[in-house]
Amino acid sequence: MANAEDVLLEALQDLESKELKSFTRHLTKGVKGFDRIRRGLLENAGREEIVDKMVERYKISGAVKITRTILKKIHKNRLAEELDPDYPAAYPRPDYPLKDTLKLNYERVIESSQTGHQEFLEDIYTDLVIVQNKSGGVINEHEVMQIEMSPNKAGSEEECIKCCDIFKVQPGTGRRNRKVMTMGIAGVGKTVSVNKFILDWAEGKENQDIQYIFPLPFRELNLKKETKFSLIGLLNNCFFSSKPALKSLPEEDGKVLFIFDGLDEYRYPLEFKDGKEVKDVNEKSTVGSLITNLINRNLLSFSLVWVTCRPAAAHLIPQKYINLVTEVRGFNDEQKKEYFTKYCKTEDVAEKISSHIKKLKSLHIMCQIPVFCWISATVLQPLMDKESEKNIPTTLTEMYMSFLLQQKNLMKEKYSQKTDPERIILKLGKLAFCNLESGELNFYEDNLKECGIDVTDGTVFSGMNIFSFVHLSVQESLAAVYVHHSHCNKKKNVFKKKVLNKLLWINKKITDLHKSAVDRALQSENGHLDLFLRFLLGLSVEDSQKVLTELLPNLKIKAESVSNTAIYIKEKLKEEMHSERSLNLLHCLSELKDNSLTAEIQNFLNSGTLSKQELSSTQWSALIFVLMMSEETQKKFELKKYRASEEGLRRLLPVVKNTQRALLDSCDLGVKSCESLKSVLELENSSLIELDLSNNDLQDSGVELLSAGLKSSHCKLQTLRLSGCMITEKGCSSLASALSSNPSHLKALDLTYNHPGESGEKLLSARLEDPHCSLETLRYEEKVRFVQNGCYFILDLNTVNPGLSLSEENRRVERREELQSYPDHPERFTGWCQQVLSRERVTGRCYWEAEWSGWGGAVVALSYKTISRKGGGSDCRFGENINSWSLICSDNRYSVEHNKNRTDLPPPPSGCRRVGVYVDCPAGTLSFYSVSTDTHSHTLTHLHTFYTTFTQPLYAGIGVYYYGSSVTLCKIE
Repeated sequence: MANAEDVLLEALQDLESKELKSFTRHLTKGVKGFDRIRRGLLENAGREEIVDKMVERYKISGAVKITRTILKKIHKNRLAEELDPDYPAAYPRPDYPLKDTLKLNYERVIESSQTGHQEFLEDIYTDLVIVQNKSGGVINEHEVMQIEMSPNKAGSEEECIKCCDIFKVQPGTGRRNRKVMTMGIAGVGKTVSVNKFILDWAEGKENQDIQYIFPLPFRELNLKKETKFSLIGLLNNCFFSSKPALKSLPEEDGKVLFIFDGLDEYRYPLEFKDGKEVKDVNEKSTVGSLITNLINRNLLSFSLVWVTCRPAAAHLIPQKYINLVTEVRGFNDEQKKEYFTKYCKTEDVAEKISSHIKKLKSLHIMCQIPVFCWISATVLQPLMDKESEKNIPTTLTEMYMSFLLQQKNLMKEKYSQKTDPERIILKLGKLAFCNLESGELNFYEDNLKECGIDVTDGTVFSGMNIFSFVHLSVQESLAAVYVHHSHCNKKKNVFKKKVLNKLLWINKKITDLHKSAVDRALQSENGHLDLFLRFLLGLSVEDSQKVLTELLPNLKIKAESVSNTAIYIKEKLKEEMHSERSLNLLHCLSELKDNSLTAEIQNFLNSGTLSKQELSSTQWSALIFVLMMSEETQKKFELKKYRASEEGLRRLLPVVKNTQRALLDSCDLGVKSCESLKSVLELENSSLIELDLSNNDLQDSGVELLSAGLKSSHCKLQTLRLSGCMITEKGCSSLASALSSNPSHLKALDLTYNHPGESGEKLLSARLEDPHCSLETLRYEEKVRFVQNGCYFILDLNTVNPGLSLSEENRRVERREELQSYPDHPERFTGWCQQVLSRERVTGRCYWEAEWSGWGGAVVALSYKTISRKGGGSDCRFGENINSWSLICSDNRYSVEHNKNRTDLPPPPSGCRRVGVYVDCPAGTLSFYSVSTDTHSHTLTHLHTFYTTFTQPLYAGIGVYYYGSSVTLCKIE
């Protein structure tokens, strides 16, 4: 381990000559807390002599501290952080070559598949939508189907997280997240986000408090299965093999970050339950054991760990070991445009690509995945430079065949004498199909050999011992090419394994292959063959075959109609099946360019006759498909436009899962519908944030089912409208229980025209006032609430300030220029305290409302009777002393105050000048609300609640400080 002088010398050696002069100048001028060193002693001094003089003058610890201080002054913060102010150091200085190596490894990406040209990551990187994932869970559905079933997730209103901030100390807590998991489907940008994080650190831009970052991709760790390492040994093997060996690691909080990218690619178990315990960085164990002990905090407990994975692998690490789970959602629409602009370098071409993609709903949705944006840009950029638009892909199959053709042409240009591109494409296709059936993502040299691919052919593409396709969709497209070629050239159906079946297949047509593939895909529980099926069917369409014959010139294509395939799919749609499978069959029809079903539904919609039609199961599937592809429906879905019934809801439930706002009011729904909606609320991928069920006969039993859904950790609902749903105290109790169990999302609850009773009202009001509950607005039948808690006050003539005038039976107070002639009274407010108290005491539970007018606003308050009455000081003004609490109202803001502690609140809704005050004297709570009223409803929006213990008699108070302003106490009937 280096001594103090060596550490200081290395720090000075990292300074350029100008920086060293600046450092010396600070020493000679003096630094606060340290004596200066005379200029003559440092004139023409070298770095070693400067270190000697500092140690001589300040001793070892002082020399380290002053060096650290001066380095910060000259903006060398990284060097400063790497010095321990309390020498002797507990660890060696970070290895600068590590940062240099990581910078070299991560500063460039291969962005052009046409040329293999590398771009600087900084130039091409586009921000991604990254949010906190509060639900977790395992998703087994095909990942492309996940995007298509929830296409607006990247554009949702959830708060985004900056990738560079996930390990920073959280504001207000003083704590950091030490163990983080980032989930996201394949190609959505997890690895690129990790790379950007590493690059920013290596370049000194972000997270400089972290001293070591060790990226350890799982796919590379797979290769170390046979060897046991200590943690130090593993790091030396991966990062320091040709450099001075790492001997120790800092144990301070947050100084070391381990990044394990691609958990779903790891081939060996992580044993958290019965695994070996490792606590020493020099103790040897398996790689999997080292990983689990880092995550469960046995090993380097204060280190940071970042794991990325696809959703299906998230369960491999118990949630109790993870502090934060984030989800990469991909690109929103603006980010798609930004990416195309950065890729194409010209806005004109980027705009053409964006416009073309937007016309094709399925492609537009898939461009939420960055890797699909890359494939689209790769294919479309050269085509957009041409005048003709005839050859521009319009289907998913055409897009991917064009992409594969570009790869073939690139291969021919780079390796013209060494490779047979067609042979390699077919062998890769076979490998792709075999791995697709087995569920493998990565493959190794032995897998390549099994498919007849020479390892040297494979290393042309990656130069690594681990292989994978750039994205699962590329693997699926190659698999489809292989299956199609096997039928056309070898009269072989790869789905038929038995010898007899192979012999019987010789005279079969392409439609027979399609039927066989459709049946196989429908048998899959998780839809793993869905996208493959689209590609396979799309290959038989004329436009795709033009590209396919360029890709495989020896392909034997017969002119066969695919109309029988379309008929077969339509027959299948009549059968009962999972909605995801039926939607995929409709996507297959789109690939076949058969839009007859969706065109028929669109005609019904355009003519306004859909609600009158008796739809077949096939037509229902087509309607769902049309609505799922509609951006308008993704934002808002109104059931009564299509079929206002329980049957309509049952059929269109996939659309409800996919929309942000489901308006199901007045649709004759009952308890059975609530069972279906419960499943939507509990769904991991549901987009639903607003649900309107008003004027349906749900009753308490239906609300109990909804409440069970609200309790789910997956539920993201923010607004729930249940006006006129025949709900009583029992149903309100269920809702209150749900809000207690899952208090983080629901913000608005409408229960107008129901019968909550006293206990139901009390339970829900408690949730409204609970600081841990997100509920902000509670709408209710106003008569029920006010009869129970409404208080009738008259303003006290003996307390009113002479600058105020009372009227309307002493329930209205106005600020006047002329003083009023009130008799002297010891309880009267005088001077600048333009205030008045109520005549009646506030006791028990009490609610009242006040409405103010005039440009100057008003103050609504609660006060002890002992508040001072004379002069204009803070001891008598409401809210500025220990004897009173106030709400200060004006058109552009609200604020609350007690004992001179003021809190600003959001401004009131436009035109809203009515406020409510609820006091629970026994509980010690005082709540203020903004009140919106019309002829049918009474809406309270919670503003603030004070929590205290009331020790004296309480009175309502009003303050009016500006001429022409007034306040009226409202009648509560």
